[in-house]
Amino acid sequence: MTTSATAISKQLRALASPETAAILQRFFKTAPGQYGAGDIFLGIKVPPLRALAKQHREAGLDTIAALLDSPYHEERLFALLLLMQLYQQADDKSRTAAYKLYLGNTHRINNWDLVDVSAPHIVGRHLQDRPRKILRNLARSDSLWEKRIAILSTLHFIRQNDFGDTLRIAETLLHDEHDLMHKAVGWMLREVGKRDLAAEENFLKQHYRDMPRTMLRYAIERFPEPKRKKYLHGKV
Repeated sequence: MTTSATAISKQLRALASPETAAILQRFFKTAPGQYGAGDIFLGIKVPPLRALAKQHREAGLDTIAALLDSPYHEERLFALLLLMQLYQQADDKSRTAAYKLYLGNTHRINNWDLVDVSAPHIVGRHLQDRPRKILRNLARSDSLWEKRIAILSTLHFIRQNDFGDTLRIAETLLHDEHDLMHKAVGWMLREVGKRDLAAEENFLKQHYRDMPRTMLRYAIERFPEPKRKKYLHGKV
């Protein structure tokens, strides 16, 4: 680590709690064979991390890269919070460098909270007015986390009432085997429906009979009960 990253690491360890770490390691499924297998935690909740990140707005890409390479989950999360801050205040050249750092380290962005907090704000935002082929490539990756980055990045577009990439990637991931992807895709479809119910329902009517049950339940969560039952019972 750089000197600055080392100093930040010491600050983070001062916030650590072994009791909280034990809880987090169970919550984020770190046992052998689970999706977060092998990850280790310091035991720091998110609000203190966000507060400390505000004190380090000057952190540069070298410091962020060093923290992102940490074996500790919270240090990687902290690196992503810093990267989001840097992206928000940087010029276009530095934003591109931040985006490239992110995509060059997807193997370190390896749990759902790390993806969800960062992908829309870095990848989605960066691709707002740029070609988005990279998202289709990520959606076809063998990596669970790259696939989740692909669909979660589109949350930025959804907030701009731009749904095309969300629906295309949702179709690509329709038959993914992992429950975390079922939840993520269903969630993004629900977000589309908040802004354009017709767009969501057009997609659902084509695919709901083939969708994993969890994905469908997430997608129709806000529907009135009678309509939910029709979708769940295949009677739409």
